[in-house]
Amino acid sequence: MSKIMIVDDDPTIRELVCTLLKEGGFDTCEARDGREALEKISEANPSLAVIDLMMPNMDGYELCRQLRQYYKDLPVLMLTAKHEKPAKVKGFEAGTDDYLTKPFDGDELLLRVKALLRRYRIEASQTIQIGYVTLDKNSYSVILNGVGEDIPMKEFELLFKLGGFPGRTFTRDQLLEGVWGYDFDGNERTLDVHIGRLRERFPAEKSGFKITTVRGLGYRLEVQV
Repeated sequence: MSKIMIVDDDPTIRELVCTLLKEGGFDTCEARDGREALEKISEANPSLAVIDLMMPNMDGYELCRQLRQYYKDLPVLMLTAKHEKPAKVKGFEAGTDDYLTKPFDGDELLLRVKALLRRYRIEASQTIQIGYVTLDKNSYSVILNGVGEDIPMKEFELLFKLGGFPGRTFTRDQLLEGVWGYDFDGNERTLDVHIGRLRERFPAEKSGFKITTVRGLGYRLEVQV
């Protein structure tokens, strides 16, 4: 059974989210703020974290940054009353996988949690299926409708990064650091060029997915079938 950590300074919200998740078949653990979450996380070993933004001691943005640094494989869902676009952009830049605003629908929360867990399990398998394309990171092979495709390594890594989390928005910096590394000193235009080439190689009607530009933020891959 997957365990979900709920991080929120409001005990009423923690109780509500715990009840919804338990009814959905999950185990839960709780923390009152980011600092307590980091103290408990190693022992609790959650499969996913649902975190609030505005908390004492350590807010959700800083907690998310800490989780991305030390627990890279932990999915994060921000659950917050802050619905303004700048807050969402800041959340994605901090490394969250998804963002849900309060008040929220319980069924939608469960669906998002299950979708995030599914994305991370797919990436961990090293083989992913996106639309009509299969990517195998063990052999760096690409199969489109049963036919092998040869693509450059960086294009493969970029597509695997996006395809491992369909529907997740990646900032430009996240993609540059994840594919080219922290010491990349090239031009940001490099990312745009590679995205353009992937779009040319894998048009939506042929591949079953499309790479969407998120204005002012980055890119996300959306499965069409």
